[in-house]
Amino acid sequence: MPPDTLPFDLRGLEIFLTVCDAGTMAAAARRLALTQPAVSQAIAELERRIGVALFDRGARPLALTAAGGALRQRASALISEARQIAPLLREAEHARLPLLRAGLVDSLSRALMAPLAGKLGEMADQASILSGLTASHAGALLTRQLDLLVGADDLDEIEGLERWPLLTEPYVLLMPAALPAPARPADLAQLAAGLPLVRFSARSKTGMEVERHLRRLRLDLPRRLEFDTPYGVTASIAAGGGFAITTPLCLLEAAVALDGLACRPMPGPAFTRHLTLIARRQELGRLPREIAGFCRTHLAGLAETFDRLVGREIAATFRVEGTQA
Repeated sequence: MPPDTLPFDLRGLEIFLTVCDAGTMAAAARRLALTQPAVSQAIAELERRIGVALFDRGARPLALTAAGGALRQRASALISEARQIAPLLREAEHARLPLLRAGLVDSLSRALMAPLAGKLGEMADQASILSGLTASHAGALLTRQLDLLVGADDLDEIEGLERWPLLTEPYVLLMPAALPAPARPADLAQLAAGLPLVRFSARSKTGMEVERHLRRLRLDLPRRLEFDTPYGVTASIAAGGGFAITTPLCLLEAAVALDGLACRPMPGPAFTRHLTLIARRQELGRLPREIAGFCRTHLAGLAETFDRLVGREIAATFRVEGTQA
């Protein structure tokens, strides 16, 4: 017998024990709702796989051999333990975790921090949520300092992760309301000639995406001021510092009065940001799926807020996802 082949299965052991208790194969067959040949065949297969006789078929009533007696003692314990596995697994499925650690991209802090804390608190005895740049959270996830993250990068170049898309939001222009909206990419260069472009730092995923998009548009706009946080970018524009390429969630996070400012659609090809919940594959069971669903539901409830913040035309392109990556 190959070394990785088990000499018996649980069903075979169950039939063996029933024969032991019933005294005959015919009686065991009646208890198990099987035919007597089926029971005899199961016992013969068990003996063949083990390589020893379990019953003395010359004795009446049926008697166990020494090997059969030894197996009866151990099989009873195995079957009893096996019957406890399913209840234990059902209990584990609904058990609370001792600790659950999440990383949240800073532009989602105002929108998700408090509700997500409540949700994680239902699932774990202790919950920890860190706000910051996606790149920092990604490193913490891979080194097991975080259990999941919600960020602006799906880390598609890294294996062993499961990804749950949450939403897609448009990049928009935040600029003085008195100025005309740029209609073409070239108009951005004219706008930047009179006003500085306040950037998100290249340390952030949002900043990197904006720079790549500008290169695609063949625009080389002067670098004058940049920030790591949505508040820094938005507050600078509100103070008369220029214009910015940002997103509805970044504006919500900044919580800065936008008097005298307007949100305009980006000219040229579509330019969007994607937020994703990421966890290490098959380590948390259904928990990432449940948390992703919770996040989607909560974010979908922000529709009216975005109507007021960026206007209905732009808000209509904010889309909450519903399928796994």
